[in-house]
Amino acid sequence: MPDPSVPVAAPHRPRSEASRRAILDASLDLCGEHGYGAVTVEAIAARAGVSKKTIYRWWPSKGAVVLEALDDAANPSADFPHTDDLRADLVGQMEGLLRGLLADRRFGRALVGLIADTQHDPQLARGLVDDLYRPRVEEARHRLALARDAGQLRADADLDLVIELLYGPVYYRLLLHQGELQTVDELRTLVDHVLRSAAPAP
Repeated sequence: MPDPSVPVAAPHRPRSEASRRAILDASLDLCGEHGYGAVTVEAIAARAGVSKKTIYRWWPSKGAVVLEALDDAANPSADFPHTDDLRADLVGQMEGLLRGLLADRRFGRALVGLIADTQHDPQLARGLVDDLYRPRVEEARHRLALARDAGQLRADADLDLVIELLYGPVYYRLLLHQGELQTVDELRTLVDHVLRSAAPAP
């Protein structure tokens, strides 16, 4: 049953792009300044110069606002290049991910807080998977499938596992405060280790 305390969205009223942009930017700025947990819808509204009612008309929660802001920020910084060089494509894509989402303090703090919030908000968890992660996982799987078809990976390579091996260290370092992958050399080392595990037999 819907929560009667939360205003119901009005789909017949189109969102103002200027207000939307101000709200998304405000949510990330506040996450960077104070951390995700300290940010409120009221604070976002005040920073963006809109009413709280406007935010609730377009999003059901603070988490939904931050999720859309992160999804917006990930495009096109985390897009996959498609060349004949799988290693270069993986390194380039992961470098874009780190530069676009993690190098900026706002994005890292917003993402960590959002992931924590999903542990007790199933709707937000579904949004995180469906909107932020699944499309990018599918793109990575498609790129790896092309490489497998071209004989660059073993025919029986488990592509989902390859993806987890590639990106797991990024989120392990981020979520457990182990420091970020900082250099292209570190990314190359990670990619090389993973590709060796899935390489065709000599």
